[in-house]
Amino acid sequence: MMQTIQGIAVSRGIAIGRAVPLGREPIRVRHYLVAPAQVEQEVARLQQGFALAVQQLRQVQQMLTGDDASSELAALLDVHLMLLDDASLLTAASENVRQRRYNAEWALVLQLEQLSREFDAMDDGYLRERKSDIEQLVERVLRCMRGEAAAMGDVLSQPQPDATGAAEVQGPGGELQNLPLIIVARDLAPTDMLQFRQKVFAGFVVDTGGSASHTAIVARSMDIPAVVGAKQASARIRRDDCLIVHADAGLVIVNPDAPTLAHYTRLQQALEVRRQRQQLLLHTPAVTRDGETIELLANVELPSDCPAALAAGAQGIGLFRSEFLFMDRHGQLPDEEEQFQAYRQAVEAMQGRTVTIRTVDIGADKPLSRTEQRHGDEQSALGLRAIRWSLAEPQMFRAQLRGILRAAAHGPVNVLFPMLAQLSEIRQALEQLEMARAELRATGLAFGDLQVGAMIEVPAAALMIDQFLRHFDFVSIGTNDLTQYTLAVDRADESVAHLFDGTHPAVLQLIALVIRQGLAHGKKVCLCGEMAGDTRLTRLLLGLGLRSFSMHPAQLLAVKEQILQSDAKALRNWAEGVLRSEEPLQLIEGEGAELI
Repeated sequence: MMQTIQGIAVSRGIAIGRAVPLGREPIRVRHYLVAPAQVEQEVARLQQGFALAVQQLRQVQQMLTGDDASSELAALLDVHLMLLDDASLLTAASENVRQRRYNAEWALVLQLEQLSREFDAMDDGYLRERKSDIEQLVERVLRCMRGEAAAMGDVLSQPQPDATGAAEVQGPGGELQNLPLIIVARDLAPTDMLQFRQKVFAGFVVDTGGSASHTAIVARSMDIPAVVGAKQASARIRRDDCLIVHADAGLVIVNPDAPTLAHYTRLQQALEVRRQRQQLLLHTPAVTRDGETIELLANVELPSDCPAALAAGAQGIGLFRSEFLFMDRHGQLPDEEEQFQAYRQAVEAMQGRTVTIRTVDIGADKPLSRTEQRHGDEQSALGLRAIRWSLAEPQMFRAQLRGILRAAAHGPVNVLFPMLAQLSEIRQALEQLEMARAELRATGLAFGDLQVGAMIEVPAAALMIDQFLRHFDFVSIGTNDLTQYTLAVDRADESVAHLFDGTHPAVLQLIALVIRQGLAHGKKVCLCGEMAGDTRLTRLLLGLGLRSFSMHPAQLLAVKEQILQSDAKALRNWAEGVLRSEEPLQLIEGEGAELI
């Protein structure tokens, strides 16, 4: 019987194939007390389990091939290795053995439960997703202590598709069909993802995770259809079930009937034809039919992401999220030299194209390590984060600014300050930048000139845009946070996710205001949130006057295709009508936009 499962859309495309369940049920451990004389022996078992887990991960690292998707996996493996190298997890588990005389497995699981509660209390969605990293590491250590094979063994040992990526199975009507494989799992570890790449897998369906989970990150980098947060999918889907994974919609269809399968097969074929057509646009300038030149930039997290941006035709980096250099460091912040080397690597990789580096967006709701996290009401999206945290830590802030300024000596660089809301914050941030310049002059280190910009991601900044534009060379609209703060909807809270709407009239009015005032002042306005890569909104943003988009590299060509088909002048009146509408989305998705 056909059934549908709704999850979270994190990549694009359609996969049709047969289900290959990956059993990752939590390991059940025995609970018993050890004799006093056996305590150190149990601690030694823990230490050996951790050592073997590190050895396994390092062996996996050696399998990486150096392509773009491998760089994503390498970063995730580095995080796992850092967590294993961090003595706090092993030390806490060892104390459970020594003080309570718990057996090693019980002691480790007990510490996992404590850490899980701490991660669940975090406001920041990205960091909450990191709980799964800890769970996977504990599972790996437990398996090492037991001498068991990796969780992937059962999947990789089964019959695999032929060279065309298909395996002969019974279709929904009983006929034999050749279908590629689709992994269905409760959760996926980075090492699992690496092993998937060595086989032929068409897509992924995962019970857990969100848009910031490692599965989502790698799926986007590999451009593979994936749906995460599909609760109970692994329990509802059986081996060899026929699956349709509609990644753009976050939809999984199990055992589709013949008409549904035929419909999605045609849609899949049409999407593939469209992708091939888009690839032909790689070297075509992004110019509208009426001659408006549009800037298409890429969002990146690490210097290793830059080659993918270039391969997608990005004209530069519109958002380098520098906080990824600071996370999971266990309190050891990257110093000026380390940051300079990372920024320089990105600048040189972009071969003369501008790199816009956002200063660290981290704080009370994004603890630098789990041992530093706050609890209760202190941990808030309205707390000490982004520019507030930077201004509260001026030594750290100036070290970052010096690293950025030094990188600007190697190519064009912009600096971008996040979450500004007060004129006092603007003045302080600019003063810190001048102090960083003076410190570099005093040391004789080379540095370059740069453009200075502000993120517009709180309503106060949008409403004060005239004053902001007097102080900055450009502004960049962060639609993710702007939507969150305008609608008072925590974008990391699944219970109110249905209320998070970037096309809400209030959000669109603020975006339009910023673009309009930017044009009036002759200052560039870029849009770097998720809306920039949403092709449903490309024509609306063009009609509102936006001329600079920054997005994930995988979205660039699809947005360029929309731009090439659009007449920006003709879209103006329609866009104004959308702003006046009580139901903007109906007009955006209606036939009116398609006819322009």
